[in-house]
Amino acid sequence: MRRRDLTIGLLLAPAIRTVWAQPVPKQHRIAIVISIGRVASIDNPANRFWRPFFEELRRLGDVEGRNLVVERYSGEGRTESFPDLARAVADRNPDVIVTDHSLAPAVRAATATIPIVWIGVEPIGLGFASSLARPGGNVTGVSLHDMEMNGKRLQILKDAAPSASRIAWLTMRASWEGSAGAFQPVLQESSRRLQISVIPMLLRESIPSEYQRVFAEVAQDRPDGIVVSDIGDLIPYRQLIVELVEKSHLPALYGYREFVEAGGLMAYEADLGEAGQRMADDVHEILNGARPGNIPIYQSTKFQLILNIKAAQALGLAFPPALLGRADEVIE
Repeated sequence: MRRRDLTIGLLLAPAIRTVWAQPVPKQHRIAIVISIGRVASIDNPANRFWRPFFEELRRLGDVEGRNLVVERYSGEGRTESFPDLARAVADRNPDVIVTDHSLAPAVRAATATIPIVWIGVEPIGLGFASSLARPGGNVTGVSLHDMEMNGKRLQILKDAAPSASRIAWLTMRASWEGSAGAFQPVLQESSRRLQISVIPMLLRESIPSEYQRVFAEVAQDRPDGIVVSDIGDLIPYRQLIVELVEKSHLPALYGYREFVEAGGLMAYEADLGEAGQRMADDVHEILNGARPGNIPIYQSTKFQLILNIKAAQALGLAFPPALLGRADEVIE
């Protein structure tokens, strides 16, 4: 070997050893399981929940394709298949399962050991946690609001339509019946205080024919207004729901601003971006060794009231000045 080649080799050797010595990032694997919608919706840049979730994970150093593998699943609204889907995901034994309110019972039934990061409402009342501060078990996450939120929604609708005395409540049957112990007593108390009656509009599953059915049936009860719950199963059909509400010529309050953007009258919602960031924080902690039962469940503190003036005018409705003054956003 020539002296020049030997010198170059000696100079390169430490650099080569340095490259070889670089540790390979530990690969973590999480499963995201949504109850409805296409799997592709998880990666939609316009998604107000998942975009902040992934952005926060990246900020914390958990980067898909580098040290994180993300598996995506959807129950596509077929509630009867949720238990099978949950078991299939659990059988793959990811490090964390991220799921929503509707699928959480099936996921929890499928595993008592894999950490679950959940988003929904009233985790104590639904039996997901013993307390917000120390949930225990294998579940933590974000509670968008407590049951008092639904009383506030009734109040807002009553403020917008003071003569309303019969309010229809659109939600999934499984959610209504599954949360009866926590949800219905608070709603009954709120309706008694406001001197209104609540008429359940219960969907067996989130499909167009079911929406057509419940709207046709509730018309016979002649409600004065509608509350569309904030359960995520309803969001993919927001345009259909808004159109059916418009045909009923009734004022309606929705659980998410997407309904107002689709032409709905008003919405009162928790901040989904904040919720996504908080859930990413939980996932990061668990991937770094924390026990989910020791991570406090975050209770959302940011809420927004969005009003649609054009929709109000179409109903011949004028928002009271006090309600306009409370609004975070007014769409002209």
